[in-house]
This record gives sequence, C-alpha cells and structure tokens, in this order.
Amino acid sequence: MTTRRGFLKSGGLALFGISLMGGIPAFIAEAAASNKNIGPYKKKKIMVCIFQRGAMDGLMAVTPFTDTYLQAARPTLFLTAAKGGNGNRTPLIDLDGRFGLHPAMSAFEPLFKSKQLSIVHGIGSPNNTRSHFDAQDYMESGTPFNKGTASGWLNRATGLLGHDAGTTPFQAVSLTSAMPRSFYGDNPSVAISNLQDFAIQMRGNQAGANMAAKSFEDLYDQTSSGLLKTTGKESFDAVKMLQKVDTKNYKPANGAVYPNSSVANSLKQIAQLIKMDVGLEIAFTESGGWDTHFNQGSDTGIFARNVDDLSKSMVAFWTDLGQYQDDVTLMTMTEFGRTVKQNGTGGTDHGRGSCNFIIGNDVNGGIVHGNVAQLSVENLEDGRDLAVTTDFRSVFSEVADKHLKISNDRVLFPDWKGEHIGVMRA
Repeated sequence: MTTRRGFLKSGGLALFGISLMGGIPAFIAEAAASNKNIGPYKKKKIMVCIFQRGAMDGLMAVTPFTDTYLQAARPTLFLTAAKGGNGNRTPLIDLDGRFGLHPAMSAFEPLFKSKQLSIVHGIGSPNNTRSHFDAQDYMESGTPFNKGTASGWLNRATGLLGHDAGTTPFQAVSLTSAMPRSFYGDNPSVAISNLQDFAIQMRGNQAGANMAAKSFEDLYDQTSSGLLKTTGKESFDAVKMLQKVDTKNYKPANGAVYPNSSVANSLKQIAQLIKMDVGLEIAFTESGGWDTHFNQGSDTGIFARNVDDLSKSMVAFWTDLGQYQDDVTLMTMTEFGRTVKQNGTGGTDHGRGSCNFIIGNDVNGGIVHGNVAQLSVENLEDGRDLAVTTDFRSVFSEVADKHLKISNDRVLFPDWKGEHIGVMRA
C-alpha cells in the first residue's frame, strides 16, 4: 500500500495552486466538506524564523561604539551613542554602555528594556565560506561542513515534534513563493506565497524528482484516486480552514501597524495562521536586500531602511499576537556578516560574524550575548572580519529545545557537539 509519507519521499508533491478569489473546483469542495476531522487544534508552542538573505552587517545593526578600531575602519559609516558625536546624524541607542542599536531600529528599544528581546553578537557558521549560496545552504541544512545533507534543520525539527493522525496541514509553513532549503526533507511542510491566493508548494526530500501539477485536476490525473485521497487530504483540510477566515480584510490587533513590505506582509499572515489555531508550530519567511556593497549609508540610506522595516515588522507582529505571545518565539538569521573595514564605494563586503535577534517571553532578554573582542587587526578573522565566536547551531538548538521542547540536538544538528549559551531562560 502506498502511504502519503512514501509518496512524498519517492515522488514529491511539487507546486500547485488554488485561487480562493476565483472559487474552488467542485470536487475539492466536496472532498473538504465530507471531512469530519477539521476544527481548532490544541494550542502549541510556535517558533517563527526570518532569514535575512544577503548577509546583514551586524556591526552596524548593533555597534560596539566604544571601539576606536571600528571607528577608524569606518570613517563614514561609524555611528556613536554620544549626543552630538555624529554631527547632524542620529546617535545610536545605548543598550549597555558598550553596544548601541542602530537608530532606525528604535522599535526594538522597548522590547530590549522589557527583556523580551535578546541579541547574540559574533554569531555565524564555523565554515568560513563567503559565498552567499554556500553559506545559506549550510545554515539552512544545519550541517556547515556537509553539502550533501538532504534535509533542512527546520524539517528535522518538524519531525522531532511528531506526527499523528490528527496532524494539521499547517504544522510547518513557509510564507515564501518557493520551499526554502530549511524545510527540505521527509516531513511534510507547505509553502504559501499568499493566503488569499493559497498558492501551495509541498515537497519531499528529492528536489530534482518533484512532480509538478498546475491544478488539482492535473494532480488527480498524475496519481491514483486512492493516493489522492491520502496526499490531497492536507490540501482539502487547508482549503476549508482558510475559507473560515477573511484573510483579505484581516485587521491587526492591539494597535499593531505593519509596514508596507514583503516581510511585514508575511509576518502578518503568519499572525493570522497563529490566531486561527490551525496547529502551526514552525513558520519561516525571509527578508532580502542585505548585501550592502555600495552606498550602505549610516543613520540613513539602504541599511537604515532595511533595519527600520525589519524591526517595525517584527514589533508589529509581536504586538499583533497579544495573548498568543507566550506561545511564540521569533528569531532572525543571516548567512554571515560584513567586513570590519568599509570599502571604497561606501559599503561593506562579505565578512564572517554577524548578530541575530530573538523575541519572546521566555528569552533571556535585555542582554547582548556572545563574545566580541576589541576589533584590532590581531583579533579579526583573516585579519579583516569580526570573528565567529558563537556557532549558529548553539543558538538555533537552544531556541528550539527550550521553546518547542525538542531536546534532541543529535538529530537536529548532526555532528554538532557544542553547548548552549543562555539566550533562553532555564
């Protein structure tokens, strides 16, 4: 007998879509209506991840502003927390007397003060590649020295959460147009580009063996009716769940105001799924534009616009959650950081260590975690970069372990034998 899991592993269910705006094919509606097991799922803990693609300049996002070496290395980019110390430019937000938050990230300040925001500095991969493609692949697979890993770390996390007969089709969701590397693997997950259009992609662990279907009719033609009943059930369930909510006219709660941006729209839709109680446990989305080789800017410019958008989007999401905050932890990641020294075009090049942000009620917040040495040449990696002093796996595993109660690091991150650093409360 062919099982749903077996189908996903052997053939993979690739890309298909249903436009809720244009109506649902009759046979899908009938199948969904006949399902007696659809309803609210038990509230569960939820981890939400944002991948900042392009490599964020952690030294500009969270600046060690007392470091004179950094100031000398960045004559036009450097900001200080001292009032009037930047001329007409807006000063950094002093976090602890050493680190300053970029002024465009002022939305984060209240969360840091209330200890709902934790920052890890000097985080990155032990693999010293400066290739965007390779570094993202290593971080999403969770195996920084093995490019052949078939699964992503979030897919493995999904598997460790367990599956049963009542498992929701929304257990693991990516609000992206394509399935991210983090969700590759044996365990089912969905990628939804937009809740209104309900464009879904599901896949198994063989990226090159996917079977494309432009519609459910195509899918039906390509599979047996018995197989459709098992593999298609997730989609029928999902269609009916989304029909219950007016996704187009969703109004954020608690006065939350989302920016008009891609990452904000994705987080708003993740908030909708959380409030729908559809059984979401792991969510993913991404933010682009972090590859700042040219005209990076200081208190204004490209970088400032990006961090303004990111921080306001994350805070809007957090505010919107309201009573769901205890159930959710939100974490960012980026493949590597930028060079300590600015380049000749007012930007920074590919570096090593960066920083990430974690929001939640169970984080060890109000602290800049990690080890950032004085940025003199002898302390730099390869004489040019902020050294990676915290392996990303020590942070990702701690968030997953403490928040989702997974506690199986050998499966989550094979070949890693490090320790947690205390970003989550015990």
